[in-house]
Amino acid sequence: MKTIVARLITDKPVKKTAYQVKGVFMKQYPNSSVIPMLDGRYRDEFLYPRVQVKILNEQIYIVGIKEGADPVLSITKDFELLNFGNITFNILDIDIEESINQFKHVDQLLRYRFVSPWIALSKNTQNRYKFLKNKDRIVFLNRLLGQNIVFLAREMGVDLNDKVYTKLKLNSIFPKPVYENNWGSFSGEFQTNFVLPNYIGLGNGITRGYGAIHGLYNPQDFKFDEDILNPEVIDNKPTNIIEDDDTLQSVKVKNVPKPRRKSKSAVNKGKGKVKKVLSEEYEIEEKSVKKIKTKPKRKPQEKKETPKIPLDNNFNTVDYHKKQHTV
Repeated sequence: MKTIVARLITDKPVKKTAYQVKGVFMKQYPNSSVIPMLDGRYRDEFLYPRVQVKILNEQIYIVGIKEGADPVLSITKDFELLNFGNITFNILDIDIEESINQFKHVDQLLRYRFVSPWIALSKNTQNRYKFLKNKDRIVFLNRLLGQNIVFLAREMGVDLNDKVYTKLKLNSIFPKPVYENNWGSFSGEFQTNFVLPNYIGLGNGITRGYGAIHGLYNPQDFKFDEDILNPEVIDNKPTNIIEDDDTLQSVKVKNVPKPRRKSKSAVNKGKGKVKKVLSEEYEIEEKSVKKIKTKPKRKPQEKKETPKIPLDNNFNTVDYHKKQHTV
């Protein structure tokens, strides 16, 4: 299993969104093997996107995972410039980082940092989260993170051990709102007993560049180093798993349901109670959980109906990107 991270070194800072960059890729390189990985053609085959575009520190990162690795390598050979219409970026160089077999269990905890906001809470999970006590909120978020990792491992065809451990260290337990979808995001870092590639996304909004992570195994050069799995290495070595650590949480792999999509008919009719793990945007949501006791709700007031905006099913086409952003 191969993971490719291509960082485009441009002649000026990139102040564009991931959607805008993908739109330019589709316009300039319509015949590239990477385009089907970006325009939604593999949506039913891959629940987790195999190619992801990120804008980090005003630089473009393209991540290719498993089936997406070779297509990313292929398109980088053609890069000379990216023409957004109102601005053109010349590609001066491309920094490529290749990793092999990073999706695997280990017997110690490895540290990661979120380098873009982790959107842990969807609209539904936000409603449950806000009624929790502060001490229960971190437990709730750890469980969500653990389920995300289990889902990702299954998508990559990885055999999992009995438990996935997580230990979150967030800057705040109060979510920062992402208004367009009523999401809740967090920043900070976490530890887990699973090796994850740099810059892949966790949580909701992966195709928009959210939830990107980076391993903190070797902060000096920010590159994954296999030596950190060697117990003889003193600096930056992993943390041992201590089961009675109150800040360490675990999810049993067998208790995490496999993802299912809503049928089209159920979505159209507004029926069906199968909770999404991933929507068309590959947004990860928590599956069925125990009901949380909440304070008695006040009698709901009559709400004004918000007019519905018609959806454009071709949201990954160039025309759609032009509607949403100036390309």
